[in-house]
Amino acid sequence: MSKNITPYKDSELGKKEQVEKMFDTISADYDGLNRVISFGIDKSWKKKVLKIVASKNPKNILDIATGTGDMAILLSQTTAQKIVGLDISAGMLEVGRKKIASKNLSDKIEMVQGDSENLPFEENSFDAITVGYGIRNFETLEKGLSEIYRVLKPNGTLVILETSNPTKTPYKQFYSFYTKNILPLIGKMFSKDNAAYGYLSESASVFPYGEALNNILRKIGFIDVADKPQTFGVATIYSASKK
Repeated sequence: MSKNITPYKDSELGKKEQVEKMFDTISADYDGLNRVISFGIDKSWKKKVLKIVASKNPKNILDIATGTGDMAILLSQTTAQKIVGLDISAGMLEVGRKKIASKNLSDKIEMVQGDSENLPFEENSFDAITVGYGIRNFETLEKGLSEIYRVLKPNGTLVILETSNPTKTPYKQFYSFYTKNILPLIGKMFSKDNAAYGYLSESASVFPYGEALNNILRKIGFIDVADKPQTFGVATIYSASKK
């Protein structure tokens, strides 16, 4: 299991509360800053997530760690009649609701504040569940994944998009330098929270990825587990289903 990295080293709050505080603080800057940090490449990764989910023709979808709702809005292109975006941060959700309203999608997409490790839904509720850049923020990874398994319908699909670490030279060395030195610097220049992007970088560097995460998903009970590294391995798309 990965080392439990937290946003604020000197805080007495638990990881969950620290993550909520952090995202509330950076919510207004989050979308624009993410475009800069990822060079806009994350849009192509999210479109691949959309393609996987759309192929399953889901009636309803849960997007966990929805943030400002980018993934939920993208998923409105599927056959789903209802999409729920869940996030722990009220600040991120507020930004998301405004974006959704501006696109006239408020009837289709519901934004809900909630804890990813204690999902406020019945068992077997969703045909598809997505998590974009969110599982490394879980306080207890296996508990969060178990909750996802609980609320996913049998034969339902889980798709995770998460940062990972390139393993081949020279991408490995460049990515390590970028995430440790450049990314936190950009965050400090443009964000109100100096610690936030240092945390996002550090948490990504120690989080299990590839086969390590596949094995955790299998341990929870997921089947048909697969991973597809993106852009030299700086991100990975995971897919799995429920028995």
